[in-house]
Amino acid sequence: MPKPVELRDLARRDVRDVVEFYAGVAGEAVARRFVEMLVQAYRAISLHPASGSLRYSYDLKIPGLRSWQVKRYPYIVFYVEMPAYVEVWRVLHAKRDIVSSLREPEGPAGSQ
Repeated sequence: MPKPVELRDLARRDVRDVVEFYAGVAGEAVARRFVEMLVQAYRAISLHPASGSLRYSYDLKIPGLRSWQVKRYPYIVFYVEMPAYVEVWRVLHAKRDIVSSLREPEGPAGSQ
C-alpha cells in the first residue's frame, strides 16, 4: 500500500525555486515536465520507500535518509520513511554541495 508523501517547508521551497528557474530560462513546458518527473519520483518512493539510496545516510550519519534521482533532470529527492508516510526533506540539484545543503537550518539536522 502506498504511503502519503509529505514535504517539509524547505522541500517545498526547493521545488518552487526549481520550477521558477525552469519557467524563466527554459519555458513553462520544461517547468511542467520537471513537475511531472518529480511526481513520478514521489509516486515511486510512495510505493517503494526502501528502494532509495542510503549513500547520504552514511555520509551524514542520518539514519534512514534516502535519495531518489528525478528522471531526466539533475535533481535528487531526499526523504525518510516514517511509519505512516514518507517525509521529503529536500529536492536538490545533483551538483550542489549536498552535505552542506542538508545541514541547513530547518533541514534534516534542524527542526521543521
